[in-house]
Amino acid sequence: GHMKLQPYIYNLVSLGGMVVLLGTAWLLSSSKKNINWRALVWGFALQMAFGAFIFLFPPGRQLFIFLNDIVVAILNSSLAGVRFVFGWLAAPNEVLGPLFGNMVKSGQMKAVPNLFILATQSFPTIIFFSALMALLYYLKIMPLIIKGFSFVFAKLMRISGAESVATASNIFVGVESALTVKPYLEEMTKSELALVLTAGMATIASSVLGIYVMALKGTFPSIAGHLISASILSAPAAIMMAKLMVPEDDAPKTMGKDVEPHYERDANVFASVINGANDGLKLVFGIVALLIAVLGIVALVNLTLGFGVGIFNKICHTTFTLVLDDIFGLVFYPFTLAIGVPVEDAFKIARVIGERVVSTEVKSYSDLAALMASGSLKYQRSAVIASYALCGFAHIPSLAIFVGGISALAPGRMKDLTSIAARALVAATLACLFTACIAGFFFTTTPIVLHFK
Repeated sequence: GHMKLQPYIYNLVSLGGMVVLLGTAWLLSSSKKNINWRALVWGFALQMAFGAFIFLFPPGRQLFIFLNDIVVAILNSSLAGVRFVFGWLAAPNEVLGPLFGNMVKSGQMKAVPNLFILATQSFPTIIFFSALMALLYYLKIMPLIIKGFSFVFAKLMRISGAESVATASNIFVGVESALTVKPYLEEMTKSELALVLTAGMATIASSVLGIYVMALKGTFPSIAGHLISASILSAPAAIMMAKLMVPEDDAPKTMGKDVEPHYERDANVFASVINGANDGLKLVFGIVALLIAVLGIVALVNLTLGFGVGIFNKICHTTFTLVLDDIFGLVFYPFTLAIGVPVEDAFKIARVIGERVVSTEVKSYSDLAALMASGSLKYQRSAVIASYALCGFAHIPSLAIFVGGISALAPGRMKDLTSIAARALVAATLACLFTACIAGFFFTTTPIVLHFK
């Protein structure tokens, strides 16, 4: 399908969307008088500067395309091991498709099965990326990068050392980011904890980056670069939203202090790779279990809804249908318009963003890939904005994982964590949408975006 280019008016819509999102967070704020305006101003400035660097500045675009190609190259390396282990189950669809097609033609099979096998084609890349991250930690490269980001956040936005380290590490890792501030968790203020949760859910982990790149790179070759930029943009967005919704009303212990990222260093380079790979394997099984459970429960809820709607249709002689995605789609529809998705595509994108709340972004990204492949989207812009909006763990399953993971590290904070959980989820969702606004505002038809097939 050929997606069209859009008029520039939509760039201004995205700018207005930022106001809508900040206004929403402000309305839901737990303490309007304590808001740290400096975090807002600098958070916005950092995102605008980064957006301009990547979308408008030619060397920035070069860097973007370079990083995109690096990720794709790394992903392709990871496939060597995957194909060795899984054989043809790991072969890409472009190889399997014609194969099954011929079998159908010759009458050996009735229809081509679903060839996209998440478990063997996508998820194993998580193991590889986890091992790679562990290696980068061991070589002290990761802590250095985290310190760099953390320094910028703490100085500019006047947030505590511990929460800025947690936010910075979230650019790269998932729930493990809490480990970087393990010694500080018991003493954190409620506002700091809210930011740790929000940053965790507003960003994705690099270990799962590979899954979304695999799902989308066929129709959207520059997707890896966009996911990297979305991860970086979402960190200041998380700070803005968390500090708007749960402002600091206490004195953080590490305010103005330089905090070293805490990590347990492996015995040697091999141990780091082995431990990283094992953690990745646990994560794969965790995601598989989660998807099977959650999508099953969603189907059950849809069945119940369908039963209720069926009775209603009989009584009122109507014929309408209703599934959970429709409900979330309606909730997110106004926000989808606000972030600058053109009207023609807005409902489809709203459903994709809405379903993440329960079904996780893995399902959302695969549905976005399907929308793009089938040519159902009218504008390229819609696909780009959606890929930024979806780039976060802002959903109920991950909320449970983060609250559980952090309370395991700081058992005394269970009550506080559960009391701010819902707020953090909303803040994280708004942060992802805010990041999408930045992308929508800078969206032009430059080479960086035009990598469409």
